[in-house]
Amino acid sequence: MTRRQSIASGAAISLSALSYANLARAAVGTPRPRIGFIGCGGRSKNLLKGFAENATVTWACDPDQQHAVAFQKQSGATRVTHDLRRLLDDRSIDAVVVATPDHWHAPAAIMACDAGKHVYVEKPCSHNFREGQLLVQAARRNNVIVQHGTQSRTNPLVINAINLLRDGVIGEVLVCKAWNIQRRRNIGHAKPSAPPNHVDYDTWVGPAEYVPFQSNRFHYDWHWWHNFGTGDIGNDGTHEIDIARWGLGVQGLPTTASAIGGKFYFDDDQQFPDTATCVFQWSGDGKPNANKQLIFEMRIWSKNLPHNCDTGVEFYGTKGMLFVSKRGKLAIWDESNQPVAVPTPKESSTQPKNHQLDFLQAITENREPAADIAIGHDSCSLVHLANISVTTGRSLRIDPTGQSIQDDPEADAMLTRKYRSGGHWAVPNA
Repeated sequence: MTRRQSIASGAAISLSALSYANLARAAVGTPRPRIGFIGCGGRSKNLLKGFAENATVTWACDPDQQHAVAFQKQSGATRVTHDLRRLLDDRSIDAVVVATPDHWHAPAAIMACDAGKHVYVEKPCSHNFREGQLLVQAARRNNVIVQHGTQSRTNPLVINAINLLRDGVIGEVLVCKAWNIQRRRNIGHAKPSAPPNHVDYDTWVGPAEYVPFQSNRFHYDWHWWHNFGTGDIGNDGTHEIDIARWGLGVQGLPTTASAIGGKFYFDDDQQFPDTATCVFQWSGDGKPNANKQLIFEMRIWSKNLPHNCDTGVEFYGTKGMLFVSKRGKLAIWDESNQPVAVPTPKESSTQPKNHQLDFLQAITENREPAADIAIGHDSCSLVHLANISVTTGRSLRIDPTGQSIQDDPEADAMLTRKYRSGGHWAVPNA
């Protein structure tokens, strides 16, 4: 095993052989892998369902004491804390689940990697592009498994759709269009106030720029604030962008990214757009069929849904079109726009029954998980580029090799973020 750094003392230690032994034995019996949850809000409840049958939850960590205690009762965790460092100091913990607000995803996951823990991190894996780079690096240098919470990577229907695209069912796929269309709620207007007594607000803000507590930028509503979230492009949009990029067959950064949008509907404090159209293009080698284009549409005030699905992706090929939605729909049309019967999969899926089990099995089998963090980072990079383009109002020219935005210093500087003045123990090292 590689040697890892203890965050408690800075001393180099080897990840306990017992840790791996526990995971190996979990495949056939007890004892089961021991995991800790960092973030015990709404998302943690859904994730717990996937982990409960195959792992033992021993820690509940959340700066909101009410959330932590409620999750402890639901999960059976024996220990509760508001400080994730206490959890990471526990050498008996095999893995952690990071289900915090976006601004904590990468900092917490990086610290967990450096503590020798395997990590399941919710989407988007980073609040900004640079954090995603650092998280991939942390996973690799510590030789740990990091699964990204884009669950379509283990969805049999979506996997079948991707396999059909690879088999050429609609020819060469050149363009795809994904969407996230739904009616969100108005978060209203509010002013700073004192945080609830049961909340350690300083820890909740963590490495982000410190701003006073405000009721409509706290639980869930933090999604719509630049300091804490990534908007709905990063929230629900990450799932569809990931499927679209997967089916299009592209890797790494595009050469151009352009997004327009704004607040067309809501009159409230949200900082991110409620409407956006984003286009990404990968330049090929100049030969036919080499260029690839991905379009993403977001309208979070509408109820008129393509194919009657709030989320989905259409792939356009040289011989037809394929539509797939994680809502359970898959359809194909030929180049004359006539429906085509969906072929039966050549072989039955051997995927684990859920994304969480795939993560645990990846650890015991010493393999990459279905949504390895490098895959997650590539998809989340498109989210960050779209948000930068919308914010600046400019199209971006990108150097995929140098991992930078060209001829636009302001936009290039937005690949990272400003952290808390005076520093914070969770700020990732650049």
